[in-house]
Amino acid sequence: MGIGLSKSKYCRGVQCPKMLWMDRHKPEEAEDVLSESLMVNGNRVGDVARGYFGKYNLVEYDSDKTVMAEKTVKFMKAGSGNIAEASFLTDGLYCAVDILHKNGKGYDIIEVKSSTEVKDVYIDDMAFQYYVLKQCGIDVRKVFLMHLNSDYVRHGELDLKELFVLEEFTTAVKGKYSEVKSNIRAIRDYVDTDDEPERDIDTYCEAPYACAYHGYCARHIPEQSVFNVRRLKTEKKYEYYHQGIVTFEDIVKQQPKLSDKQWKQVETAYYGRADEVDTAAIKEFLSELTYPLYHLDFETFQQAIPEYDGLSPYSQIPFQYSLHIEHADGTLEHREFLAKEGTDPRRAVAESLCKDIPGHVCVLAYNRSFEQRVIQSLADCFPDLSKRLLGIRNNIHDLMVPFQKQYYYSRAMQGSYSIKYVLPALCPDDPGLDYQALEGVHNGSEASETFADMPNHTPEEIRVMRNNLLRYCRLDTLAMVKVLEKLRESVKG
Repeated sequence: MGIGLSKSKYCRGVQCPKMLWMDRHKPEEAEDVLSESLMVNGNRVGDVARGYFGKYNLVEYDSDKTVMAEKTVKFMKAGSGNIAEASFLTDGLYCAVDILHKNGKGYDIIEVKSSTEVKDVYIDDMAFQYYVLKQCGIDVRKVFLMHLNSDYVRHGELDLKELFVLEEFTTAVKGKYSEVKSNIRAIRDYVDTDDEPERDIDTYCEAPYACAYHGYCARHIPEQSVFNVRRLKTEKKYEYYHQGIVTFEDIVKQQPKLSDKQWKQVETAYYGRADEVDTAAIKEFLSELTYPLYHLDFETFQQAIPEYDGLSPYSQIPFQYSLHIEHADGTLEHREFLAKEGTDPRRAVAESLCKDIPGHVCVLAYNRSFEQRVIQSLADCFPDLSKRLLGIRNNIHDLMVPFQKQYYYSRAMQGSYSIKYVLPALCPDDPGLDYQALEGVHNGSEASETFADMPNHTPEEIRVMRNNLLRYCRLDTLAMVKVLEKLRESVKG
């Protein structure tokens, strides 16, 4: 019979069968590539979608898949119109259909995704389910993909017919029946091999999903390689790699097509060139800043299913900000705000922002387009605060510009203009600027997950989590102060 396959394992096997071989033979080599927020959002979307067609019966999870399959049969015999997590098992193949919807004497498969768009891998997912159900003798009439509608805006109770988009893929799925059968056989043969198969890295290591074993399979790649060239498309990286252009030395010698900025990254690192500083451009940038200077950084989180009015799926919801206020005499003042967990934080953030930032002062952000979008969304949501908020939005300057345009470039930046690379390049020996030294929250993703998860914790745990969030966000704006300080130093004299 070979290895047991679920729909997720099947899709991974189609992407790269070595993933499943590694699962069986070398699972200790796996790295954590799963996003906790993605899993939480996925589960939430699946739970809400179950009510799309009305009442339903739920097949509760059981580690014994036979039990789940038997419960599904009972619901079907009882004439249930909708069965959530309808489970089918045959020949070591298992799938749980998100919604099995009765259609006359047959059934429709409804696959639910938390995405707002259709991806090719979803077709493989549905095709596997169709194959398993047909093998179980089920009369499958139609196959649908249900995904989130990015244009939906919540007002009052959730409108499931508007929140979700239902797209039919019956023809495409049925057309893959023979392919699924062939894939199952090929995957099982591949995984049943005792000796480790030779399989070179390629785009399937990264798409449609990140592979947990990519680090293991790419262990022969040096630190400075074509894969480290910033903003080089994934397909182009692998194309050059398969042409034998792997190291920075290979790039310098073989001269593949790169942008000017990419060449600067490669050649600066390869030849060990000194920092490049365009003093005239930096002086011009600095001349646009006035005191007092408000260094601003937001933290946001997203909800796949919008819980509050005026939100769409995956809207950026601000819950925290940090302000370092730099005065002309060099004194530094800090203000911060962190909303109450488990509440809609937007009004509180907007009001606090208007209180902390006077009208028409100079505001500085790193990648200002993000801060501007957040403030714009708050202005749209609260008309009574709109004028004040838009005044703040329109006076934001972007600290990223000198690095994005490479007015200041150091090989330590590794071709990136993200502050997470710029900061250690400019301030390499300051332990107070080390994000890894923080407790609990080290990056924006962890900040988002922490705030969203706080209602599930005890008061003492929440106190610690809030402190971790404040320390992280405070470091973001302190980092901006230090980076600006280095820019000023670079043009002195």
